[in-house]
Amino acid sequence: MQLTYERLLGAYRTMRLIRGFEEKLIELVTLGKMSGFLHVYLGEEAVATGVCAQLGEHDYVASTHRGHGHCLAKGVDARGMMAELFGRRTGTCKGKGGSMHIADIDKGMLGANGIVGAGIPLATGAALTAKLKKTGGVAVAFFGDGASNQGAFHESLNLASVWTLPAVYVVENNGWGEFTPTEFAVPVKDIAERAKSYNMPGLIADGMDFFDVFAKAGEAIARARRGEGPTLLECKTYRFAGHFVGDPLAYRPKDEAEKWMSERDPLRRFATRVLAEGLLSQDDLQRADGEVARHIEEAVKAAEAAPQPDVDDVTTDVYAPAARAGSPRRA
Repeated sequence: MQLTYERLLGAYRTMRLIRGFEEKLIELVTLGKMSGFLHVYLGEEAVATGVCAQLGEHDYVASTHRGHGHCLAKGVDARGMMAELFGRRTGTCKGKGGSMHIADIDKGMLGANGIVGAGIPLATGAALTAKLKKTGGVAVAFFGDGASNQGAFHESLNLASVWTLPAVYVVENNGWGEFTPTEFAVPVKDIAERAKSYNMPGLIADGMDFFDVFAKAGEAIARARRGEGPTLLECKTYRFAGHFVGDPLAYRPKDEAEKWMSERDPLRRFATRVLAEGLLSQDDLQRADGEVARHIEEAVKAAEAAPQPDVDDVTTDVYAPAARAGSPRRA
């Protein structure tokens, strides 16, 4: 897939939207306007953007507890997401899902997931559906380094390889599994090496470089579309913030994050390259910055003004049927 002017500008706008959206959430929590556990995607913007820039309406994505970036990159409406985080009726899931359960099937977003590794088999199932129905679609599972130790990871990759499914497994190795350094829990230097056990390619991308992620993901997605089976793509990245908003970050050196932010910020690296190569202008980038900032502010205002969910909606959109009046509740 060629990176045209429009695609490059769209990629920058997406990364800027993810960055601005997450920064706004931190601000809202700090001001006491939003509550609940939030896991922001700051620093990892190039991964979701580089992968999802090559996906279409027939492709599916399964996410993680740190899923806002995946949602935005797959085209989920930022206004609906903001309303969801405020717990409002106009939210993507009508205000009943919250941060770790945002989903939008119409956009191919199977959902964020609070269970580590739980999105991997969901994407595997979506890939099986695509193959059986011959839609030409691809399913992508995003997950962290810690999830690569889960049984769901190994079972899914094994099955996807046996059935030659059109799946791409994207491990976002940000160096930390919650508060534990990756090397304390993963015995291999490169998680991509685990692909050999399942007879599939294992690729490694610089997760702080949109262009490298785009190239490696493009290779994996094209392979899946050709019917050649799954790929494990490891994107080595870094989360600028803590595990959750409010995390005191006492477990990692302060200069570690500062070094990553000053030397490898994905937005800054993207801007430096496109400007140096004359692919985009400074005016293009500044215009995108302004548009994104206005869009986020409008999303916040709309969310704050939106109605709360109605109590009568508590039993809608759930699998368990509502108990009849007077009937005993079952555990």
